[in-house]
Amino acid sequence: MIDLYYWGTPNGHKITIALEEMQLEYQIFPINILENDQFQPDFLRISPNNKIPAIVDQNGPRGEPISVFESGAILQYLGRKTGLFYPTDEQERVEVEQWLMWQMGGFGPMLGQNHHFNKFAAEKIPYAIDRYVNETKRLYNVLNKQLIGQKFVAGEYSIADMAILPWALRYEWQGIQLEDYPYVKDYIERLTARPAIQKALSIKVG
Repeated sequence: MIDLYYWGTPNGHKITIALEEMQLEYQIFPINILENDQFQPDFLRISPNNKIPAIVDQNGPRGEPISVFESGAILQYLGRKTGLFYPTDEQERVEVEQWLMWQMGGFGPMLGQNHHFNKFAAEKIPYAIDRYVNETKRLYNVLNKQLIGQKFVAGEYSIADMAILPWALRYEWQGIQLEDYPYVKDYIERLTARPAIQKALSIKVG
């Protein structure tokens, strides 16, 4: 059994997608980030960066519970645990990891800033909006080019795709017209047709 500390954000969706795809048994513990649950001492012992998601695997690698925070680290851990969607061949693994890190270092943070300044900031700051919308468009262009001639970012379906999709699903928040990125549009449609992803995205927490 895996305990998932979760709220319904793109980073949270990454882990429900992985758990469903890997057919792992899990239970959700809601962390309401709108009410600052992420700063509660019990949660900080699991996730010291006060961010969701985090997990506790009750059957860790030494037969004891292990906690993991940061969505990318969780995806890698679950991939190693199950041997699914995270190749053991070094060349193939590097391909997956570089696109996972692309998401963690760029496609997530930059799109998150886009969301903040476009939708949530009390003051509309044109410079900030332009900066993050333009960077968002650049990143979508990178993704669009990577998908030419292949169905998934690293060749085979992997944890990198599980990380990228939830952020791409917020394209309307980001000032993105999917028609400008046809390979990304097809990619989103291809992934959201998967039953495990549909189940993960249907979870109503947050």
